[in-house]
Amino acid sequence: MTLTGLVATPPRHIITAEGLAVTSFRLASNQRRFDRKKNAWVDAGTNWYGISTYRQLATNIVGSVQKGDRVIVTGRLRIRDWENGERRGTNIEIDADALGHDLSWGTAAFTRSVQSVAVESFPESAGEATSEETESETESIPVSEEIPVPF
Repeated sequence: MTLTGLVATPPRHIITAEGLAVTSFRLASNQRRFDRKKNAWVDAGTNWYGISTYRQLATNIVGSVQKGDRVIVTGRLRIRDWENGERRGTNIEIDADALGHDLSWGTAAFTRSVQSVAVESFPESAGEATSEETESETESIPVSEEIPVPF
């Protein structure tokens, strides 16, 4: 599912006991329709969504998104009914796969987060190297020089 809307609450960032980064916020998505009688666009109500992000996306949102920003969110829809005494309701949540600023409303500057991963260097002749030589030749190479790591 893909939605556009305004970030309605400050993003809340936590790290779970297991080390998982989670950032969540509420999204207000206004519905508009064209009224032929008035010959103008009119607001037809606001839908509210809980947005949850995980791992690297959650970490990147902390420095990129704030309350009032217009964003586009793509993710999986979850609908949960709840009950609290005499009160009942339905929460509509999105587990986001991707999120970015809505460039229909402004501009943005993108900065790629570069992660390093340990990559083993192999000697030219694999039969000649001992395990001690191979272990000592481990180096850190930026992901941009290899296949990107999504997490």
